[in-house]
Amino acid sequence: MIRTLVVEDDPVLAEAHRVYVERVPGFEVADVARTGADALRVLAARDVDLVLLDVYLPDMTGIDLCRTLRARGEATDVIAVTSARDLATVRAAVSLGIVQYLIKPFQFATFRGRLEAYAEFRRATESADANSGALQQDELDRMLDGLRSPRPAQLPRGLSDSTLAALVGILKAASPLTAAELADRAGVSAPTTRRYLEYLTARRLVSGQPRYGGPGRPETVYQWSG
Repeated sequence: MIRTLVVEDDPVLAEAHRVYVERVPGFEVADVARTGADALRVLAARDVDLVLLDVYLPDMTGIDLCRTLRARGEATDVIAVTSARDLATVRAAVSLGIVQYLIKPFQFATFRGRLEAYAEFRRATESADANSGALQQDELDRMLDGLRSPRPAQLPRGLSDSTLAALVGILKAASPLTAAELADRAGVSAPTTRRYLEYLTARRLVSGQPRYGGPGRPETVYQWSG
C-alpha cells in the first residue's frame, strides 16, 4: 500500500481528498494535516510514501514545506493539489521535484488517474531497482511519459467513448436515475445501458441504491459520484 499524507487546510476539501485516496486501490491515508507544521510533524514521526500537498496553507506555503523536507534530506514524493497556477509557483514545484501538479477543482476520475499513474511509476522504479537500477533511455522515457501524461483507462470491448460520454453527461445533470430512465433519455437499449452502469460502478464513479415506494421489488437508482 502507498501510504499517503493529505495536507489541506480547508476541512471540506481535506475530507474529500481523504475519501478520494481511500477509493483508489493500492493507496491508504496515513494522516491528514491542516497546517505545514502539522505535516512536518507527521512526516518526522511516520513512514509516508506520498504527500498530496496544497500550496496555500495558513502557516507556510506548500513550496516552503517542500523546501524544508528537501533540506532535511527527505525524498518523499509530492503531488501538488492546489488552486495555485502562477508560473513562479509551478517552476518552484518542478525545481523541488514535485512529481505531479493537479489544479483544483477537479473530478475524482482526474484525481484517480494521477494516482494510478504515480503508482505505475513507483512500480516501474521498484522493478528497475530490483534489477540493478540501470535504465535504458526508452525505459526511462516510458516511465516519465506515463507519470506526466496519464493515459485514460481503456474501455472494455463493446463500449464506446461517445456513448459513455453521453450517459455520463445525463447522469451528471439528472441523477439519480434508474437504468431504464437513463436508457430512455439516452436513446440506448436497457441492456447496453446496464453494461455502462456496471463499468462506471466498478470504477466507483456511480453508486447504486435501492428505491422503495411501489409494489414489487425495489428499483435501483444510480447517482453520479465522480
